[in-house]
Amino acid sequence: MDRDPTLAPRPGKLWLVGAGPGDPDLLTLRAARLLASADIVVHDGLVGDGVLALIPPHVPRISVAKQRSRHTMKQELINELIVREALDGKQVVRLKGGDPFIFGRGGEELDAARDAGVACEVVPGITAAAGCAAQAGLPLTHRDDASAVSFVAGQCKDLSDQDWSGLAGHGRTLVIYMGLATASAIADKLIADGVAPDLPVAVIERGTTADARVLRTLLTDLGDLVAREAVQSPALIVVGKVAARADALDCLGAPGIAEQIKDLT
Repeated sequence: MDRDPTLAPRPGKLWLVGAGPGDPDLLTLRAARLLASADIVVHDGLVGDGVLALIPPHVPRISVAKQRSRHTMKQELINELIVREALDGKQVVRLKGGDPFIFGRGGEELDAARDAGVACEVVPGITAAAGCAAQAGLPLTHRDDASAVSFVAGQCKDLSDQDWSGLAGHGRTLVIYMGLATASAIADKLIADGVAPDLPVAVIERGTTADARVLRTLLTDLGDLVAREAVQSPALIVVGKVAARADALDCLGAPGIAEQIKDLT
């Protein structure tokens, strides 16, 4: 039914909604309700098809998918888009993979909304680290193995200059997002910073989806594993003793790895 034109315009609002790691069953109830009632949905490329299927057919959707070194829409333009639609009186759902505030640039979008005077609310989602590790039977913390967890982005520029001291090693778990392209450099950097080359590593590809794959090796073999197994994005890298607990395919099979480890220790 058309809205009575004599009524005051409905105020717009922006919702930053976490879509979870991929499996639509891991979407929160609140997120599902917002998708059903949205006027427009602006979504990331990593949002799974099963989640997108929950959007009613009549609701416009705009993909702002990002890939390494190639963005469909720059972040500044995304900010302008969602603010403009909310100022136009629409209920805008900005649907983001995982959780909006874990490597999702949700903080930047929240700032843009605040600066424009747009009401904004954040709906958390299961971040990829928690969801994918759980599916793999990999506890990110464990009383015997790890009491601290760190999340880092592996595609940072000038990776060798980043200060990762203390992020991996005894009693710690390191979870690396967006690290496939720099996997060899990541392993070299950690080893150079004193992390044992035989520390277990797990790579979780397409976590929580039907075609998920979990591979396990040692840190010194990380870059070679990614290449050998043709691991595709999205994928997470988990470094730490807890990685040995994952329900994973043991891929420490490349010739010469044992000798490499011996030479490095």
